[in-house]
Amino acid sequence: MNWTQYPDHGPDESLLGPVHGRRVLELGCGTGCNLAHLATLGAECVGIDIAPSQRAKAEARWGDVPGLTFQTAEATEFLADHPNNFDAVLSIFGPVWFTDPTSLLPLVRRALTSRGVFAFSHRPAASDREPGEHLRDSRAVARWDYSAHEWTELLSSASFTSITADIIAPPDGESVGTLVVRAEM
Repeated sequence: MNWTQYPDHGPDESLLGPVHGRRVLELGCGTGCNLAHLATLGAECVGIDIAPSQRAKAEARWGDVPGLTFQTAEATEFLADHPNNFDAVLSIFGPVWFTDPTSLLPLVRRALTSRGVFAFSHRPAASDREPGEHLRDSRAVARWDYSAHEWTELLSSASFTSITADIIAPPDGESVGTLVVRAEM
Protein backbone atom coordinates (compact mmCIF):
# COMPACT_ATOMS: atom_id res chain seq x y z
CA MET A 1 0.00 0.00 0.00
CA ASN A 2 1.15 3.49 -0.75
CA TRP A 3 -0.81 5.88 1.46
CA THR A 4 1.76 8.62 0.87
CA GLN A 5 3.15 10.21 -2.27
CA TYR A 6 6.40 8.29 -1.75
CA PRO A 7 6.69 4.63 -2.86
CA ASP A 8 6.76 2.07 -0.04
CA HIS A 9 6.51 4.72 2.66
CA GLY A 10 3.96 5.04 5.45
CA PRO A 11 1.43 2.60 6.87
CA ASP A 12 0.47 -0.66 5.20
CA GLU A 13 -2.92 -2.25 4.61
CA SER A 14 -3.37 -2.92 8.35
CA LEU A 15 -4.74 0.63 8.53
CA LEU A 16 -7.95 -0.90 7.14
CA GLY A 17 -7.98 -3.81 9.58
CA PRO A 18 -8.28 -7.39 8.30
CA VAL A 19 -9.12 -7.34 4.59
CA HIS A 20 -9.46 -11.04 3.74
CA GLY A 21 -13.06 -11.74 2.77
CA ARG A 22 -14.07 -8.08 3.09
CA ARG A 23 -15.51 -5.79 0.41
CA VAL A 24 -13.28 -2.77 -0.24
CA LEU A 25 -14.01 0.32 -2.34
CA GLU A 26 -11.36 2.76 -3.48
CA LEU A 27 -12.52 6.22 -4.51
CA GLY A 28 -10.20 7.53 -7.21
CA CYS A 29 -8.36 4.26 -7.76
CA GLY A 30 -6.17 5.55 -10.59
CA THR A 31 -4.24 2.67 -12.12
CA GLY A 32 -5.41 0.26 -9.40
CA CYS A 33 -2.10 -0.71 -7.76
CA ASN A 34 -3.32 -0.41 -4.16
CA LEU A 35 -6.50 -2.39 -4.83
CA ALA A 36 -4.58 -5.09 -6.67
CA HIS A 37 -2.48 -5.52 -3.53
CA LEU A 38 -5.61 -5.81 -1.36
CA ALA A 39 -7.20 -8.30 -3.77
CA THR A 40 -4.13 -10.55 -3.50
CA LEU A 41 -4.74 -10.56 0.27
CA GLY A 42 -8.26 -11.90 -0.27
CA ALA A 43 -10.34 -8.72 -0.35
CA GLU A 44 -13.19 -8.31 -2.83
CA CYS A 45 -12.26 -4.95 -4.37
CA VAL A 46 -14.02 -2.32 -6.45
CA GLY A 47 -12.15 0.67 -7.77
CA ILE A 48 -13.82 3.73 -9.21
CA ASP A 49 -12.27 6.63 -11.02
CA ILE A 50 -13.93 9.49 -12.88
CA ALA A 51 -11.38 9.22 -15.71
CA PRO A 52 -12.10 6.49 -18.28
CA SER A 53 -8.39 6.46 -19.17
CA GLN A 54 -7.52 5.43 -15.59
CA ARG A 55 -10.04 2.59 -15.70
CA ALA A 56 -8.52 1.39 -18.98
CA LYS A 57 -5.01 1.45 -17.50
CA ALA A 58 -6.17 -0.39 -14.36
CA GLU A 59 -7.98 -3.08 -16.34
CA ALA A 60 -5.03 -3.53 -18.71
CA ARG A 61 -2.65 -4.05 -15.83
CA TRP A 62 -4.78 -5.82 -13.21
CA GLY A 63 -7.84 -7.11 -15.09
CA ASP A 64 -6.95 -10.75 -14.50
CA VAL A 65 -6.63 -10.44 -10.70
CA PRO A 66 -9.49 -12.35 -9.03
CA GLY A 67 -11.78 -10.29 -6.82
CA LEU A 68 -10.92 -6.98 -8.48
CA THR A 69 -13.16 -4.82 -10.67
CA PHE A 70 -12.92 -1.25 -11.95
CA GLN A 71 -15.63 1.20 -12.95
CA THR A 72 -15.75 4.70 -14.36
CA ALA A 73 -17.88 6.69 -11.93
CA GLU A 74 -18.14 9.94 -10.01
CA ALA A 75 -17.66 9.27 -6.29
CA THR A 76 -20.86 10.75 -4.84
CA GLU A 77 -23.07 9.18 -7.50
CA PHE A 78 -21.49 5.76 -7.01
CA LEU A 79 -21.73 5.94 -3.22
CA ALA A 80 -25.39 6.99 -3.38
CA ASP A 81 -26.18 3.87 -5.44
CA HIS A 82 -24.39 1.41 -3.10
CA PRO A 83 -25.70 1.64 0.49
CA ASN A 84 -24.38 -0.84 3.08
CA ASN A 85 -22.17 -2.43 0.47
CA PHE A 86 -18.56 -2.06 1.67
CA ASP A 87 -16.55 -3.01 4.74
CA ALA A 88 -13.88 -0.44 3.92
CA VAL A 89 -13.74 2.70 1.79
CA LEU A 90 -10.41 4.30 1.01
CA SER A 91 -9.14 7.24 -0.99
CA ILE A 92 -5.47 8.05 -1.51
CA PHE A 93 -5.00 11.60 -2.80
CA GLY A 94 -8.43 11.10 -4.40
CA PRO A 95 -11.98 12.45 -4.31
CA VAL A 96 -12.03 13.02 -0.53
CA TRP A 97 -9.69 15.92 -1.18
CA PHE A 98 -11.78 17.28 -4.07
CA THR A 99 -15.38 16.75 -2.87
CA ASP A 100 -17.32 18.82 -0.38
CA PRO A 101 -17.29 16.73 2.82
CA THR A 102 -20.81 17.83 3.75
CA SER A 103 -21.95 15.85 0.68
CA LEU A 104 -19.34 13.10 0.69
CA LEU A 105 -19.12 11.97 4.33
CA PRO A 106 -22.81 11.01 4.76
CA LEU A 107 -22.59 9.02 1.51
CA VAL A 108 -19.44 7.20 2.63
CA ARG A 109 -21.08 6.41 5.96
CA ARG A 110 -24.18 5.12 4.17
CA ALA A 111 -22.06 2.92 1.85
CA LEU A 112 -20.24 1.26 4.77
CA THR A 113 -21.50 -1.79 6.61
CA SER A 114 -21.67 -1.73 10.40
CA ARG A 115 -18.16 -1.56 11.86
CA GLY A 116 -16.88 -0.36 8.48
CA VAL A 117 -13.65 1.61 8.09
CA PHE A 118 -13.03 4.80 6.14
CA ALA A 119 -9.42 5.80 5.47
CA PHE A 120 -7.89 8.46 3.25
CA SER A 121 -4.77 10.49 2.68
CA HIS A 122 -3.72 13.75 1.10
CA ARG A 123 -1.05 16.37 1.59
CA PRO A 124 -1.16 18.25 4.91
CA ALA A 125 -3.11 21.49 5.12
CA ALA A 126 -0.99 24.62 5.47
CA SER A 127 -1.76 24.72 9.21
CA ASP A 128 -0.34 21.17 9.63
CA ARG A 129 2.90 21.69 7.72
CA GLU A 130 6.23 22.16 9.39
CA PRO A 131 7.87 25.59 9.18
CA GLY A 132 9.87 25.79 5.97
CA GLU A 133 7.72 23.29 4.03
CA HIS A 134 6.70 24.97 0.80
CA LEU A 135 4.35 23.50 -1.75
CA ARG A 136 3.31 24.83 -5.10
CA ASP A 137 -0.38 25.53 -4.73
CA SER A 138 -2.55 25.26 -7.81
CA ARG A 139 -6.23 25.98 -7.42
CA ALA A 140 -7.50 24.94 -10.85
CA VAL A 141 -9.76 22.49 -8.99
CA ALA A 142 -11.67 23.09 -5.75
CA ARG A 143 -9.97 21.33 -2.87
CA TRP A 144 -11.00 20.70 0.74
CA ASP A 145 -7.58 21.15 2.27
CA TYR A 146 -8.44 20.58 5.93
CA SER A 147 -6.09 20.10 8.85
CA ALA A 148 -5.97 16.90 10.90
CA HIS A 149 -8.02 18.62 13.61
CA GLU A 150 -10.63 19.87 11.12
CA TRP A 151 -11.02 16.41 9.55
CA THR A 152 -11.47 14.92 13.01
CA GLU A 153 -14.27 17.39 13.74
CA LEU A 154 -15.93 16.83 10.35
CA LEU A 155 -15.86 13.06 10.73
CA SER A 156 -17.16 13.24 14.27
CA SER A 157 -20.01 15.50 13.11
CA ALA A 158 -20.84 12.86 10.49
CA SER A 159 -21.11 10.23 13.28
CA PHE A 160 -17.83 8.42 12.62
CA THR A 161 -15.95 7.12 15.67
CA SER A 162 -12.42 6.03 16.62
CA ILE A 163 -11.00 8.79 14.45
CA THR A 164 -7.26 9.23 13.99
CA ALA A 165 -5.65 11.90 11.83
CA ASP A 166 -1.87 11.99 11.72
CA ILE A 167 0.83 13.56 9.62
CA ILE A 168 3.25 10.92 8.35
CA ALA A 169 6.71 12.47 8.17
CA PRO A 170 8.35 12.35 4.75
CA PRO A 171 11.28 10.05 4.05
CA ASP A 172 14.82 11.41 4.30
CA GLY A 173 15.55 13.94 1.61
CA GLU A 174 11.90 14.98 1.16
CA SER A 175 10.14 17.92 2.78
CA VAL A 176 6.39 17.27 2.59
CA GLY A 177 4.58 14.80 4.82
CA THR A 178 1.18 13.18 4.26
CA LEU A 179 -2.05 13.48 6.24
CA VAL A 180 -3.50 10.01 6.87
CA VAL A 181 -6.99 9.78 8.38
CA ARG A 182 -8.91 6.73 9.63
CA ALA A 183 -12.41 6.50 11.05
CA GLU A 184 -14.88 3.75 11.93
CA MET A 185 -18.64 3.42 11.92
